[in-house]
Amino acid sequence: MPGLSFVPQVIVNGILFGSMYGTAAIGLSLIFGTMRIVFIAQGAVIVLFAYFSFWLFDKLGIDPYLSLIPIILVSLLIGAAFYYGLFKEAAALKDRIGSLLIAVGLMFFLENFMTVVWTPNPRAVVTSYGFYAFNIFGIHLTLTRLIGLLLAVLATVGVSTFLRKTLMGTAVRATSEDVEASTLMGINPDRVNAVTFAIGIGLAAIAGTTMATTYSFDPVYGFEFAIKALVALTLGGIGRVYGALLGGILLGLIELLGTFFVGAGWSQAIVFGVFLLTLIFRPYGLFGGPSEKV
Repeated sequence: MPGLSFVPQVIVNGILFGSMYGTAAIGLSLIFGTMRIVFIAQGAVIVLFAYFSFWLFDKLGIDPYLSLIPIILVSLLIGAAFYYGLFKEAAALKDRIGSLLIAVGLMFFLENFMTVVWTPNPRAVVTSYGFYAFNIFGIHLTLTRLIGLLLAVLATVGVSTFLRKTLMGTAVRATSEDVEASTLMGINPDRVNAVTFAIGIGLAAIAGTTMATTYSFDPVYGFEFAIKALVALTLGGIGRVYGALLGGILLGLIELLGTFFVGAGWSQAIVFGVFLLTLIFRPYGLFGGPSEKV
């Protein structure tokens, strides 16, 4: 058995790594909760924004965390364009199979697009501070992973505040509960769906920048990441913003602790085993009851 003295380090790494899953899961939760669309292309979109961050750093020398500002603005426009251009009709018809097929087609298109533009070779953003780290009680904490955790927490708080404290956020929550009733109350479902999709893609931009500065990536990594985000969403519960972040962190812990104790191959089996058990015994998620939403 590996030395147990390394367990605190593995736990911290799992929390930091899982926060990226959590950010992606929040976006999936918003899109599915409002439109019932399983946006399987979320992972490919995350990788696309990782490439955007890489390109801005490599070609223009823009720090990835500074480039996050224009990238988020662009991502909001892309999210609205995705909804109006691809998913509007499927959402109006409540065609879940059609919307899933559209998302799969978008995923393959983005993967091939990124392969042609950036080649299949792995990429990463390597900054001057990328290897800077702190040692606290013997635990190694890299600066970029800590920034990723901070961005995940800020995104979670921001989305939760938007949903609870703004008029549009109230409209999003109302539409997710009952589209017909919200329409009768004067809410425009297309506008709400477009805003929701834009925010979901904006969260993908944050996750993509975090990925670019912390790990290497390639065009086809997105599908695996999207599956992990779906698992995190299931653990946290659909419609629970804080639950999605906690589900991502829990997934990161399960994955890295499984790798540490039993090996990388078995860790994936454990992850999907927990996923199946959650679907069977807690289909509404591990954090809260069936009627609770955060």
